[in-house]
Amino acid sequence: MKAARWYKAGDIRVEDVPEPQIDDYYDVKVKVHWCGICGSDLHEYLAGPIFIPVGTPHPITKEAAPVIMGHEFSGEVVEVGPNVTNVKPGDRVVVEPMVVDDDCPSCKDGRYNQCVNLGFHGLAGRGGGFSEYTTFRHKFVHKIPDNLPYDKAALVEPLSVGYHSLEAGNFQPGMSAVVAGAGTIGLATVESLKAMGASQVIMVQRKSVRQEYAKNSGADVVLDPNECDPVAEIKRLTGGYGADIAFECTGAQACFDYLLAGIHQGGTLVVTSIWEKPAQVNLNDICIPEKKVVGSICYCNDFPKVIDLLSSGKIPAEGFITKKVALDDIVEEGFKTLTGPEKKKQVKILVSPDPENL
Repeated sequence: MKAARWYKAGDIRVEDVPEPQIDDYYDVKVKVHWCGICGSDLHEYLAGPIFIPVGTPHPITKEAAPVIMGHEFSGEVVEVGPNVTNVKPGDRVVVEPMVVDDDCPSCKDGRYNQCVNLGFHGLAGRGGGFSEYTTFRHKFVHKIPDNLPYDKAALVEPLSVGYHSLEAGNFQPGMSAVVAGAGTIGLATVESLKAMGASQVIMVQRKSVRQEYAKNSGADVVLDPNECDPVAEIKRLTGGYGADIAFECTGAQACFDYLLAGIHQGGTLVVTSIWEKPAQVNLNDICIPEKKVVGSICYCNDFPKVIDLLSSGKIPAEGFITKKVALDDIVEEGFKTLTGPEKKKQVKILVSPDPENL
């Protein structure tokens, strides 16, 4: 079958590889319909390895680069193992791409997204969504309703990242919020905040079509840091006090600084972005006003909730899908588009191994 494999930064190749077969562990086989290119994939393409194991195999998959990429995908179940009862051949599904050991204290406590050996299907080896078929553990395969098309279902994974960041920050209905970055995760965060009852959502985004994307997703105000003092504006918009909670979705030092200064004393800054280099912070800016800075990684028991929110329209995610490309064209039409001069026009580029889907 065809699959896109990462070899090193700047080197992703579409190749013929053996079609995967189910076993006692990876006991569900899925025919991939659509898979989104994630910001994490872009980080690996530009500056990896970050999550991808190189040289030393991943402790769970026992594989290292080159690895098949892709972890935001939907598809159809084509085969299951004898002990699988939650899905059957023909079911429409999405895959929660968690590679976890089940045995560490975090996993045993139910916090599997904090597994000490955490990896991701599509980054850690043993397959991924940029392929015709993949296999995975049945416990992480979720059925989707018939009214949720395969292309939109591929958004469940990134939407779950945004949704989970609210949980990580202990968001409560009625809070005021600031989000930096109107990429996929930033927009997912905005739509989650609106669905869960935020009183006000402020977006920090430089001038581009992404400002319109933010408004369409429900942002009440969009601030361009090139045209205003975002900290002063955040405080003005929140009665001079500052926002209750903020979400950093860019991986940029300037945005981290704006948000930390823009939340009030005792407020919370959630870092959802993956960073390519270390950030700098004056810890007194956290300590003295007793602000909280927390990390948020992926999701934990969030897929069923997000599937319901998406299929019911409570999270509309309209306009998220801005381009669809064939697997054969993933580098030129996908990765190079998302890292080139036209990147600001894109939200989510979906990839399909089946030309009939295009």
